[in-house]
Amino acid sequence: MTWLAVWLAGVGLADLVRAGRPAVARWAVPVGAAAVVLLALLAGLTAPVDLLVLAAALLPFGLWVRYSRQSLQTGTGHVAALGSLAAGAVWCLALSGWASEPGGLLGRWLTWADVPFVGGVSPGRVLLVLALVLVNLATANVVVRLVLVSVGALRPTVRAAARVDPEPAEQLRGGRLLGPMERLVILGLGLAGQLTAAGLVIAAKGLIRFPELQAKRSETTTVDGVGIDEVTEYFLVGSFVSWILALAGLALAR
Repeated sequence: MTWLAVWLAGVGLADLVRAGRPAVARWAVPVGAAAVVLLALLAGLTAPVDLLVLAAALLPFGLWVRYSRQSLQTGTGHVAALGSLAAGAVWCLALSGWASEPGGLLGRWLTWADVPFVGGVSPGRVLLVLALVLVNLATANVVVRLVLVSVGALRPTVRAAARVDPEPAEQLRGGRLLGPMERLVILGLGLAGQLTAAGLVIAAKGLIRFPELQAKRSETTTVDGVGIDEVTEYFLVGSFVSWILALAGLALAR
């Protein structure tokens, strides 16, 4: 699991970087790869097998960034993108039995530190939680958008620029911000053992969005030029994918 945590942390950081301005986004792959190397060194994952597995995992990491960018821009390559992400995760997880016991500078600092919720926690656990936070902040947003583009609920960049009518995403604003916040709340509550409260967060989103959908519905069943069914599909597909990713992360952490 330690290899998976280190790899996911690099992927999450890369996706966080490429969510910024174009001048910064082009550094996503180098920053993510550097994060993988740095975290591995800090955790004492320096055995030959550690370095070999993590180095090989950089290939699906690079393919994930490439194909996910292509899919969001042109609408093609989403299968290759999601396949690359899954392949990297499976690779790290399938061979995890050979991983070195995490320690190193990170382990020594955790033993020494008196930081609330961190002091005394195992290095592997800290790395995994860090990775899940980064993934839910950025990578999950990319996955949600890829699924929406693949089912036609969201237009790729090149098609959206050529259309004058609004997209469903323009009618339900705040999704890119609310999604990460929602996933982090679910993850945090789940790690704290409050699964019922996490379920309430999921239910609350539907209750909050429903009046907004109804208020924008006209007699012709359109929402400012976008069919109410399109907006509903965008909301439901995006929400369910987001919830599944948050719950999958929680399952890994527990």
